Amino acid sequence: MITAEQSEQLRVWFAERLPADVFDSLVSVTADREEITVVGTVPAAESVDAFRERTREQRVEVAREAESLYRRKVAWGVRVGEETTLFTHLAVPVMTRLRQSERQVLDTLVAGGVARSRADALAWCVRLVGRNTDAWLAELRESLDRVQRVRAQGPDLAGAEPDPATSGSP
Repeated sequence: MITAEQSEQLRVWFAERLPADVFDSLVSVTADREEITVVGTVPAAESVDAFRERTREQRVEVAREAESLYRRKVAWGVRVGEETTLFTHLAVPVMTRLRQSERQVLDTLVAGGVARSRADALAWCVRLVGRNTDAWLAELRESLDRVQRVRAQGPDLAGAEPDPATSGSP
């Protein structure tokens, strides 16, 4: 997870490198361990397909620089009204261990036609939780940002001498 400060630095980096005519406005820049997703608004008279074709070379150039610098893939998306369309984004496999009762939930979603596979069912569950707990997740992320800032301000224990009273030595 990246901090709010790192997220803002990414946003600034992309805002400075993207040519002014690519997006009407930069909506968001989000990141995780594997991917950075950049979303902007399309000029009013332009379709998503036309935008994608017109800006391809510019986006590829910026993405190559970002991927080299940040060691993450770059995904692109556009927002038109309330709808966001993502393209060139990753679907990353995630390994998890589930107990039988949890697997049965996924199997029920598959049997009911809600999902095609357990993987799709798990992704559906994650999206559902994310949609229904946005405020709680935002608060949790803010708390994690605060924890990371406090850790960064803490003492440098790497070079400290061990305390003989607590090290177990006689």
